[in-house]
Amino acid sequence: MDEESPSSLTDISMAWVCHNVEVLCVAQEDGSLHFRHCPLFPQELSDQLLHKMADEGVLNDRTVGVFQNLEHLRLRRAHIQSSQLSAEAFRRSLCPHKLQELNASHIHSNITISDVLHSLTSNKLCRQGLQTLMMNGLRLYGEAGEESLQASFSMLRGLKKLSLAWTDLDDKGLEDICSMPMLESLDISGTNVTDLTPLLNCQSRLMSLTAHGLQKLEMPTSSFILVLSKLQSLRHLDISNERLVRDGDNLVQQLLERPGIFPQLVSLDVSGWRGVSNVAIQVFVEARPGLRFIGLLGIGAGGSELLCGDGNLKVAGESNLTQLCEALRRYSDRECFIREVLAHLYSHTSDMEEPQPHILKLVLDGMRHHTDSLHVQLVASACVFNLTVQELVLGMPLRLLGNVIQQLLTAMKNFPNHEQLQKNCLLTLCSDHILQVVPFDRYEAAKLIMVLLGSHEDQTVQRMAVAVVSILVSKLSTEEISELGAEEFIMKQLLSIVQQKASLGVVDSTLKFALSALWNLTDETPTACRHFIQCQGIELYMELLESYYSESSIQQKLLGLLNNVAEVEEMRMELMNEDLVEHILSLLINPVVEVDVSYFAGGILAHLVSVRGPVWSLDAELQSTVQEKLHSSVLSWSSPEHAMVSYRTLQPFYPLLHVSQCSGVQLWALWAIQFVCCQNAPQYCNMLQSEGGTDILRVLSSHPDTHSDVKCLTENILKILERNLHPESSVEEFH
Repeated sequence: MDEESPSSLTDISMAWVCHNVEVLCVAQEDGSLHFRHCPLFPQELSDQLLHKMADEGVLNDRTVGVFQNLEHLRLRRAHIQSSQLSAEAFRRSLCPHKLQELNASHIHSNITISDVLHSLTSNKLCRQGLQTLMMNGLRLYGEAGEESLQASFSMLRGLKKLSLAWTDLDDKGLEDICSMPMLESLDISGTNVTDLTPLLNCQSRLMSLTAHGLQKLEMPTSSFILVLSKLQSLRHLDISNERLVRDGDNLVQQLLERPGIFPQLVSLDVSGWRGVSNVAIQVFVEARPGLRFIGLLGIGAGGSELLCGDGNLKVAGESNLTQLCEALRRYSDRECFIREVLAHLYSHTSDMEEPQPHILKLVLDGMRHHTDSLHVQLVASACVFNLTVQELVLGMPLRLLGNVIQQLLTAMKNFPNHEQLQKNCLLTLCSDHILQVVPFDRYEAAKLIMVLLGSHEDQTVQRMAVAVVSILVSKLSTEEISELGAEEFIMKQLLSIVQQKASLGVVDSTLKFALSALWNLTDETPTACRHFIQCQGIELYMELLESYYSESSIQQKLLGLLNNVAEVEEMRMELMNEDLVEHILSLLINPVVEVDVSYFAGGILAHLVSVRGPVWSLDAELQSTVQEKLHSSVLSWSSPEHAMVSYRTLQPFYPLLHVSQCSGVQLWALWAIQFVCCQNAPQYCNMLQSEGGTDILRVLSSHPDTHSDVKCLTENILKILERNLHPESSVEEFH
């Protein structure tokens, strides 16, 4: 599906059913679930529902019970890969159906190949009608060993395609398989098979053989080639080697050079056998014009024009980008090959000039298939950075980027102590476009990165992590910030970084981002403010206000957080420190201090001297000075050219506009409201209207005790409101 296209209605509906299956069902006596009301599903939709339940991880012994309703939910193609099903639940719920296809690979339970065979062969319809069976990754026998094998493959009379890759299939099992009358396609990759001679029993009908990674094969090279040469119906052959070793016995070379072998071959995979000559491959391909695919990864050949991979013949190799992409497509489930491909891809993507979303998607698929492989995640994350660096990221579909970022976060979580992997992932995350626009779970990302930050002292990792968290926090909702702020370890971690930088007296991006993150984290979050106080944040910030007196960018961030604390009524007393108040007052009245610094200084003082502030416990003259200087300072401010801050709500200002407040407190709040309304009139005028702020302004404007300066500023704001909320009437009045 196109990464930019919305999900189909069917897919959305199926996902909803999966996530609400418990609500939609009633439990039976045996614990299994049945739908309360079940319409007659088209057979294809029944297959899709089962597949979706498996993919979403909700298919288990309870939920699979819904498919016991054979009248309304009829299955033909059953996909239960990686689900949690017992042998009994499988037999009871799925085997009564007229199955044509079954993918039971990598089931997370004790179910065995023997269990599956026994259940399938107990149904006559399955014995005759099943055509495709996949059981990759399962054990052949149960704890009873071979004695538990109660059925044979040969009983599946209609089976055409069988896949048993990475199972403990042995020679005896292969003999049983090769006696199946309809078998056309067989995958025995990574099994315990030592001898392929039984294949001769189905040489006239076998069209596809996948024998990748047969490390236990004991046949002489001559016997191996003889058996394969007699499979004259083969159209697809895969004898690739997962170990990527030299072909010491010239097995592949001899096979390619054998006259007249595989006349009908459409695809051949010999990847992993190093040392096969380019000439032998070229001659083999030229003699078979019907060949459409050849796997040459790790061979050291394939650089000729015939094998470039651009034409009808697709080539999986490492000679060019086209071959590498084909290898990523073909080998997504083979870790050894994916590692090899990604290593070559990294060098090919180091100087990309155009966005390549199709390559990024292939890299993502490889990462998803091997989430527990450090090597795959490490090299893949480096490739992701190459493919999304600078302007390249702008040409990538947003949904694809969102999926990639979620996968990078998964890699960071799975390998928290691997420094280079953390660096790779953070390098990609350090993108304004990704952090601001791309859809992904920013809350979980911020929390994860803060957890990881505690285990890494590397300055590069620390700098990137703090930068990413700072921006992520600014994009969270109020509720998410509250949840994040409730995590005390995050506050401790950020304050520790600030303390570390301050002890060195440096002003760098890490310090600034850490201060920004703390500022955002305490915004409208009383719990975070409480953690800040409990972690001796006020004492630290008092020191920083002194030591970074000439750094306005640092001062603004320090005062911005203290302003957040001051907005919480029950915490204002914590700020009632004479040295702190006098220092903040000096920043308010100093004519060389920038307006944005004075503004936040004024905000802290306005809250402290407001009628709803703490009982003033400091010098009374200081209180009068603060009230007086608030009034005169606000009147002297001119609007800065840039936006100093944005607000999710204007609620903190309204208590400061009460008629009982002193004029300095009222003026500070009014100046703030006027400033943001001028910066973004549609947003803040509507906010004032919806929150009831307009009524508060009108009361203040009409009250007889309101100071003339306050009244003037109030009326200015009301005029801005009128112009933006009723533009037509404003135009008429103008004319």
